[in-house]
Amino acid sequence: MQGKRVLLVEDDKNESVAMADLFIGAGHRLCVVSDGYAALGKLSDGQYDMVVSELNLPRMSGIDLLIKIKEVNTALPVILIASGICVKEAVEAMKKGANDFILKPLSPETIESITSGFPRASSVEAATATNGKYAIVTINGEMNRLLNDAREIANSRASVFIHGESGTGKELFARHIHQCSDRKDKPFLAVNCAALPETLMESELFGYEKGAFTGASARKKGKFEAADKGTILLDEISELDYQLQSKLLRVLQEKEIDRVGGTVSIPVDVRIIATTNRDIEKQIEEEKFREDLYYRLNTIPIHLPPLRERKDDIPLLADYFLKKYNNIESKVVKGLAEDAILALMEKPWRGNVRELENIIERAVLMSKGNIIDEEGLLLNGRIRPAAPAGYPIMPVMPEGSLRELEKKVIFQTLNRTNGNRTHAADILGISVRTLRNKLNEYREKMTTS
Repeated sequence: MQGKRVLLVEDDKNESVAMADLFIGAGHRLCVVSDGYAALGKLSDGQYDMVVSELNLPRMSGIDLLIKIKEVNTALPVILIASGICVKEAVEAMKKGANDFILKPLSPETIESITSGFPRASSVEAATATNGKYAIVTINGEMNRLLNDAREIANSRASVFIHGESGTGKELFARHIHQCSDRKDKPFLAVNCAALPETLMESELFGYEKGAFTGASARKKGKFEAADKGTILLDEISELDYQLQSKLLRVLQEKEIDRVGGTVSIPVDVRIIATTNRDIEKQIEEEKFREDLYYRLNTIPIHLPPLRERKDDIPLLADYFLKKYNNIESKVVKGLAEDAILALMEKPWRGNVRELENIIERAVLMSKGNIIDEEGLLLNGRIRPAAPAGYPIMPVMPEGSLRELEKKVIFQTLNRTNGNRTHAADILGISVRTLRNKLNEYREKMTTS
């Protein structure tokens, strides 16, 4: 049987994930939307072989959606699904032209039954790639193409280089590749190349022998050994020290590592995925990144689009984050008002999906009712646009020098994040390397004073 193009309309995230697995597992192409208005938009943009819709949807019921679809295309099969027995609604749905009315949960047999009963029409695809607590939520065509590409190359040993702006989901994509591969039961280790000083990064990656340096009281394995038979993610690899890049190149070429202070090379079987948010070709021109290493890493290049180029995902992502923070914060926000959705669609999203998540998290936390309108998003009048919820900006104090104030703010932010430099740098709006240099500067001043 040839796969069908199915438009699934489901506002419950867990249900949509489960049904997506069933449809995709049966060989069908799927587009998932969370409400009737989004479904009508998709139907106006592309062809589908059938619509499968939840009965109880926000803003527009499944029956109202059915009526609107049949007004435009009476031949398009529409199947309604519900969580419980709804005799009255089922009868009404069939009178209005529904081709079937099915109770959840759906099974593979049910999927086969409903998809084989209707012929294909004479491509929009969707996916929710979920791996434990990590999820890529999208209905965007380019993102779906990239997800399909990731599945195709997942079992290869070839290195992958993921390019994309901050907040586009590069680590999530790397995890997706790992989960689709035959290494999924082996370790996945992520190393932030900007988080550690150059003097520690080598021992972090490759390990060290006892006595290799002061304080090396015992042998320690590095990330490459720990990730053997699995996958290692070198996050923001463009921040890696230039001299260390040559040692990484050797690992890629020889498939072996040398511990710091060691005399014997150790073979490793590790799939390498690297990410960067920099213009890597410019880095090469400025001799900040090795060209030969770039070519070795860039065997399979993946460019993740920024959120402003996949705006069709904004309503779906906003709904996903709303439900996520409802659960985390024990809130009961039901959804976003139309003006809120329009406001989100108009933003430039320099911080991409991460910025959208922060906005929805804050809106859920601050919500007073069960619907968030544009005002409730708190998009205007914020003291500091990039500050995540829960981390108020320090007021500027008149006493003391600017340098002393800077030092005070940095240490208080580190205190709030329990010493997490990456998180603190995000809050302060600076790079991890800048934060590290500031801390070294403060230490040097203390030792000389």
